[in-house]
Amino acid sequence: MTAIADHDSYIAAAPEAFRPVLNRIRDLLREALPDAEEMMAYQMPGFRIGDTVVASYAAFSKQIGLYLLAPAISAHAEEIAAAGLKASKTGITFPPRKPIPDDLVTRLAHASSRHADD
Repeated sequence: MTAIADHDSYIAAAPEAFRPVLNRIRDLLREALPDAEEMMAYQMPGFRIGDTVVASYAAFSKQIGLYLLAPAISAHAEEIAAAGLKASKTGITFPPRKPIPDDLVTRLAHASSRHADD
């Protein structure tokens, strides 16, 4: 498999139904993390502050994943559950037809960035 070089290429290679949601997540993360640099790691697009990847996202066969530092997920666990989303220690998955709310993405990104130096 050829490595994907950047966010644009990653989103373009995703299934068509996923692209609008992936673009929206990227835009929200870019806005919420103005000091972060866009990068690719583990074949996923992400955002890094210093040496720490504070947010990334991925498209799978039936769902999208948003990945953040564990303290951000745990601090918003009740809100994530209330939105009907599935969360692990460092990620939230959801179908493209029921995307994660914009304001939750922003709050999670801010919370994750606060732990970049931990």
